[in-house]
Amino acid sequence: MSLTPLTALSPVDGRYAARCADLREIFSEQGLIRARVRVEIAWLQALAGERRIAELRGITPADLAVAQQIVEGFDPADAAAVKAFERETNHDVKAVEYLIKQKLGAHPAWQSRLEFVHFACTSEDINNTSHGLMLSEARGQVLLPALDPVVDALRVLAHELADVPMLSR
Repeated sequence: MSLTPLTALSPVDGRYAARCADLREIFSEQGLIRARVRVEIAWLQALAGERRIAELRGITPADLAVAQQIVEGFDPADAAAVKAFERETNHDVKAVEYLIKQKLGAHPAWQSRLEFVHFACTSEDINNTSHGLMLSEARGQVLLPALDPVVDALRVLAHELADVPMLSR
């Protein structure tokens, strides 16, 4: 079945698809996976910065940059790899963990530390933070910029009509 306004699951992907296109990158399945990767890597970096975790001592800024590159280089192929892992694990967040471990496993400094990916987290720790990041991204990149012209127009009208009397209580 092809995607048309009549076969879409909701009007957002149907008749409003063109108006919501800017939000698709953020709120799509790929966008959620990207946010999860971002959260997992940020947590791993925070753990690596905690000197009381002996197993993570010796992680260098270059090693942290390798982890950050997973976030910055995230692409549709990475999202597809996560979906492939998900077919094996039947668990969406675990699949993200597997992708990160696979990518970090190629780097000697991380090879003995891969079990710290997702360490002390539940899926909801990752999901809740990811959803918050997605909402913040949508607000900052799409919604507020779309409202700027409205605010500007209201400002102009307010100044133009400032001396016009109006009834009030």
